[in-house]
Formats: sequence, C-alpha cells, structure tokens
Amino acid sequence: MANEEECRAALGSVAARIAAVDPDRLAEHVVERTISCHVADLGLAFRTRLHEGGLDPFELDGDPRDAQVRLTVDSDDLVAMAREELNPAKAWAEGRLKIEASIFDLLRLRKLL
Repeated sequence: MANEEECRAALGSVAARIAAVDPDRLAEHVVERTISCHVADLGLAFRTRLHEGGLDPFELDGDPRDAQVRLTVDSDDLVAMAREELNPAKAWAEGRLKIEASIFDLLRLRKLL
C-alpha cells in the first residue's frame, strides 16, 4: 500500500502531464470543474480545480462528495496510473477506478487524457 506522500507525488505527476497538454487543446476540451480523488485504502481525499490553465495544486479534502467529478481508487493503483503502468480505462473497466461525473464531463476528460 502506497502512503500519503506517494499519493501526493502521483497526483502531482498527473497535474504535470495535464500541464504539458497543448494550451489550445486544453482550452478546447476543458470546462472548469472541481475534482476529488478519494484514496479509499488510506481514507484520504484530495481536491483540485481543473480549468483552462490546467490543475490547481491538490489539497486534502474533508468532503469529496461536493466535487463535480469524483474519483475513487486505491493508493497502489493511483501510483501505477501516474507511472503509466496501469491504464485508467482498464482500471475503470476492472472496477479499480470509480468515476462519478456527468456523461459530458467523462467525454471531455477522455479526449484530454
């Protein structure tokens, strides 16, 4: 099981990957949304805001249910996805990644990633 620091680093890696996306492509597919990532096995949740400029820094979140896009994943799977050792679509299909969002948000995120 990964620890909190490793999860923060993984989320930072994801943010860096999104920051590297071409700004025009990012602006085309991004609508401002709050995003929470609940790391189930650690009982932690992180929150960020996605916008045309990328992602704000992830911060601990006391109530992830308020976010417009909610992800739930175990710590090891989060780290594996950040390292590109686990495909998010495969993790979702296997039930290792849960995503709660509107269908429109899912389609936008799929195009971005």
